[in-house]
Amino acid sequence: MANIKSAKKRVLVAARNAERNKAIRSDVKTAVKKVNAAIAAGDKAAAQETLKEATKKLDMAATKGVFHKNMTSRKVSRMAKAVSGMEQ
Repeated sequence: MANIKSAKKRVLVAARNAERNKAIRSDVKTAVKKVNAAIAAGDKAAAQETLKEATKKLDMAATKGVFHKNMTSRKVSRMAKAVSGMEQ
């Protein structure tokens, strides 16, 4: 453990940020899984709705610095392509 006061604070801040990032990553994974499940089920309306939610969560995660913006953009693009390619 650190002895300097500022180093002790950094340990606490790092732990808090890691916890926040973990929650955001988990939330994003769940949203992406819901989109993939809707695509697999063939329900285009549900897929579009869940895609909207997943896109929002991915963009927020990129804004917070949890994920790289190019990675989130790539994921959103691939999901949108899969949803738009579905038959009604």
